[in-house]
Amino acid sequence: MKILVTGATGFVGACLVRRLVSSGHKVDIFTRKQSNKWRLADILQHVTEHQVELCDSMSVQKSINKIRPNIIYHLATYGGFAFQQGTKNIMEANFMGTVNLLQACEIVGFDYFVNTGSSSEYGSKQEPMKESDVPMPVGDYGVSKVAATLFCQSEAVVKSLPIVTLRLFSPYGNWDDPKRLIPYVIKSLLRGEAPQLSTPNSVRDYIYIDDVLDFYQLIVNKPALGGNIFNVGSGVQHSIGDVVAMITQIIGNGVEPIWGAAEQKRPESSLWVADIAKANRAGFGIQSDLEAGLCKTISWMKENLDLYP
Repeated sequence: MKILVTGATGFVGACLVRRLVSSGHKVDIFTRKQSNKWRLADILQHVTEHQVELCDSMSVQKSINKIRPNIIYHLATYGGFAFQQGTKNIMEANFMGTVNLLQACEIVGFDYFVNTGSSSEYGSKQEPMKESDVPMPVGDYGVSKVAATLFCQSEAVVKSLPIVTLRLFSPYGNWDDPKRLIPYVIKSLLRGEAPQLSTPNSVRDYIYIDDVLDFYQLIVNKPALGGNIFNVGSGVQHSIGDVVAMITQIIGNGVEPIWGAAEQKRPESSLWVADIAKANRAGFGIQSDLEAGLCKTISWMKENLDLYP
């Protein structure tokens, strides 16, 4: 069985590749010329790499014709970081990139196509976010992700294809990006430095990376669920203040964060949490609550602090 992973150098994509390789799977990955492969440096010899721009439909089709993957995990994305801007760039990468990839895979045939969505597709809600909610994204990134999700859903329904979308909330854990909150706070505290933070009031639904990977592997072993969307979160909301306090307590070196030292970059919702009832019915279960996941992340970062300059 051949498995293709796009977005393989990103946080979740790289962790998925590492999991698949360790399980003995044959894995092909799509990268770009500018891809930073630090998360895969020690296992690149165990995967087959293809330099492909998803916006180039001919290049995508040529590579797919060569690979003929059975399972496609599509995690490539753009616009999730503040420095990734430009409406055209975001729309081309997230929407047209998905269109090009899926249409190329349809020509050669496949067993399962797993599209990666985002909680940003929902926009602000007053209750836990359900897959049946009307998407009301704010900003180019959320809009582009909704468009990709709806395209995948339409193709699945119209053509009876095994395509699903996993809407990720806030994954964290080993190999997380240094710019994100949890690794930034951990690396600062481990070095005896006070994290410079904005506000403790922002909220997120944090989910440990191993739980996310479990669902990616679980879903492709289910009967065809074409067109379905699944939230991948913990189902529990935590404020940033609570998360930082928990990290500070676990590390316990007496260093405290400095709140208000960084600018809050955007308005924040007072509620941001997944309803995971549908995922639970599919067999998904959280194995690590926030404290357990943070303990594992801190332990890993202590051993790999050199990766976080």
